[in-house]
Amino acid sequence: MTGRLGEARRPETAVAAAERGATRIADRVVAKIAAQAAREALETLPPDAMPPHATVAVHHGSARIRVQLELDYPSDVGGRCQAVRRHVAQRVRALAGMEVPEVTVQVERLHLAPTPGTAQGRTQ
Repeated sequence: MTGRLGEARRPETAVAAAERGATRIADRVVAKIAAQAAREALETLPPDAMPPHATVAVHHGSARIRVQLELDYPSDVGGRCQAVRRHVAQRVRALAGMEVPEVTVQVERLHLAPTPGTAQGRTQ
């Protein structure tokens, strides 16, 4: 067979999916997905809070994730952490195609929400 301008064309052959190779997603990419998912789950952060940060250990197609975040207080800390765990696991499964057997949420800091009528400064 000949292609354009007399070039020889190779015959098209189908290669089975298992023989094409594998895609490896770097740990830092999975960590970025997890951090973004944590931000999505929290919806709002305290004004002076650092954005969530994630670290990941990937082994044989499964990702163990640790998310560090800051929350406002008072709030349902346990409920918000559960929402983060659930959303991070779901998004990493969907976007990276990895199993997520463990998502650990570490609350680094609680930010006291200002209440009307309280003065700035130390709380007694």
